[in-house]
Amino acid sequence: MTTDRRRTRERAILHIIDTQAIRSQIELVAALAREGISTTQTTLSRDFRRLGIVKRSDAGGPRYHRPGRDTTPPCPRRMLAATLSELALDIGPGNALFAIRTLSGCANAVAIALDEADLDGVVATVAGDDTILVLCRDAEARSGLVNDLRSLAQL
Repeated sequence: MTTDRRRTRERAILHIIDTQAIRSQIELVAALAREGISTTQTTLSRDFRRLGIVKRSDAGGPRYHRPGRDTTPPCPRRMLAATLSELALDIGPGNALFAIRTLSGCANAVAIALDEADLDGVVATVAGDDTILVLCRDAEARSGLVNDLRSLAQL
């Protein structure tokens, strides 16, 4: 995959979601095909992360949006805040662990955002369907991270 092909595909994705109510990756694959761009859902998922595209509800139901009109991807911390505020349901402490409960099927997206944010004190994340286990360096790091993430998620 060349960088030029990726950039062309990403520009097309942004144009399509800005001008059409795209409600699924299958719809977007079809819209891209009409533009002469062949891709897979796996590639779209990577593009979405890179571009900061999220699914939000509007008057017609859920559809894909980008955070702003800027085509540069947002910083990992802003992506984490957007992902948490959209998908996280609760953030709770353990001992040097804590769990984040999400909407069903969304734990992986939140775990990826956590991993890419490279937060100090996070040793590892483990995602299930609707829960992420976050392993912290120690209890002090855990407390700070829980407070920081609750603030980002607006919980």
